[in-house]
Amino acid sequence: MSAYSRLMDAVYLLCMTIAAVALMLMVAVIPVGIFARYVLNDALSWPEPVAIVCMIIFTFIGAPVGFRAGTHICVSMVTDRLPPRGQKSAALLCDLLMLAACLVIFQASYALCEAMWFQPQASLPMVTFGQMYLPIPVGALLTILFVIERLLCGDQSGRPLVSLGGTH
Repeated sequence: MSAYSRLMDAVYLLCMTIAAVALMLMVAVIPVGIFARYVLNDALSWPEPVAIVCMIIFTFIGAPVGFRAGTHICVSMVTDRLPPRGQKSAALLCDLLMLAACLVIFQASYALCEAMWFQPQASLPMVTFGQMYLPIPVGALLTILFVIERLLCGDQSGRPLVSLGGTH
């Protein structure tokens, strides 16, 4: 195993932890808002934006985990019927397309964060829209790192550490 893969193992576990904490926080915050609105008859302004921020975090920081673990949506009806050389070529093409897509997402989301960095949210004024959208370019960058790892070191989804984040 290369030094790059060992570094990506640490990044992978960090992403998984951040995504899990964000998901648990979102699951805890939503009932607070519901309880305050319907039981206390006093709607709080902060649960919904906090839940949205958590959803953005677990989506865009958790996506690289799913990519590395190989649990993303995959339609392989055609590629499964290709000869081994064709399957390798198709996998390389997919990785290159993923790299290109992540570069576009990174560039666009970075520009969005930069443009919205000082725009405060009305319901959560201590967090700006630029900060709220920051997980998008970070997630794209992390996915780029995992795509590079796959290109250099091959598929990592069969390794015991990586299958922690997978369902197979």
